Amino acid sequence: MTESEENNEISFTVKFLGRTEIRRPEGMQTLNKAAEILLNPDKNDKEKNKKNKAYLFLSLSAIDILDHKTKFMIHTCALDSVSFCAVHQTKPKLFGFVAKHLASDTYHCYMFQCKKFSHLVVSLIGDTFKASRKYEDIRGSRDLVVEALRLRIKALQKENDMLKRRLREKNSEETRHEDSDDTDAETSSNSQSDLSKTQVRFHSDGDRVPLIRNN
Repeated sequence: MTESEENNEISFTVKFLGRTEIRRPEGMQTLNKAAEILLNPDKNDKEKNKKNKAYLFLSLSAIDILDHKTKFMIHTCALDSVSFCAVHQTKPKLFGFVAKHLASDTYHCYMFQCKKFSHLVVSLIGDTFKASRKYEDIRGSRDLVVEALRLRIKALQKENDMLKRRLREKNSEETRHEDSDDTDAETSSNSQSDLSKTQVRFHSDGDRVPLIRNN
């Protein structure tokens, strides 16, 4: 058993007995039936006749099966597609898991043989599945918080734009009032000036009453 801390992966060296299509997605009877088929394969079925040494990788996202010699990927199953995992009831060295094949919408049972770690592998698959669900829940909660904050920021920006528009309108209105007051003051000043120009006063020595000449 090896563990990679950087990638959060655990790997086991096992003997891969193969996979077979099944009807039911879970249950010990399903696992026992799959083991019987894979341990007594049809001679013409090349895939079920293969019993290769392989690496079984567990991560928070998938279960990967790699050829031990070439390191080529044989199968990969998304962790959320796994519906069942258990050790064989009468053959403790055998264990397997059931996963949904997304492309064909069918279920396959993957069987393995391990001399020492079969129960440990099954336990770790279960723990990894739970950890993955918890991680998805946490990530989902964070996504909801981020979305709520995004909407809040958008609402605040909209409110800010509205306040800016109202402030511009208010400033524009005050400017118009000031211009109007300046115009009235100028008109009044001009009127007084015109009046002073048109009302000319004449004085004489004998008559102190001012005479007004209208233009």
